[in-house]
Amino acid sequence: MIPDEDFIKDPDIPGPTKEEIRCLVICKSGVSKEDTVVDVGCGTGGLTLEFARKAGKVYAVDKNPNAIKITSRNLKKHGLEDNVKLITGSAPRVFDELPNFNILMVGGSSGELSAIIEEGYKKLNHHGKIIVTAILLETRLEAILNLRKIGLTPDIIDVHISKGKMIKRGTMMEGKNPVAIISAKKE
Repeated sequence: MIPDEDFIKDPDIPGPTKEEIRCLVICKSGVSKEDTVVDVGCGTGGLTLEFARKAGKVYAVDKNPNAIKITSRNLKKHGLEDNVKLITGSAPRVFDELPNFNILMVGGSSGELSAIIEEGYKKLNHHGKIIVTAILLETRLEAILNLRKIGLTPDIIDVHISKGKMIKRGTMMEGKNPVAIISAKKE
């Protein structure tokens, strides 16, 4: 995994997804060189870069042009731009431009999670996976309900990570935002 501190960041752009969460998402995805991945709400590109290291093709989508610029800079910094196409636009409207894919990663939905899941499912290959990362409780519930609505069985893990910070008397554990990773496989 690329260390968090090795990413170019922008205070106005979310991300990168924390290293430990990226590790779990990549593991849950089962991504391989044969896979095509769509990363919706790519932000600074944390997951885009990790998928680029393992997938055959990655489409990184964000409605914010500045997020696409930061993702592009991060891809170049780490030499991972060859198999990534950056798309400025709003999902699910950009799905028509894309080939079918094996993994739909949703890190940001701008309130359109239901449509993203529904339309993404139509483009998802057999045995493909939909993965949603969520901080908000409402997003977690919306993801689970929408995955069930299209006939999938969601798997959910709730991840609480604390990192040690050295202080004078010892090591203080600082908690990060809990994140849910919700995934489902198309059978």
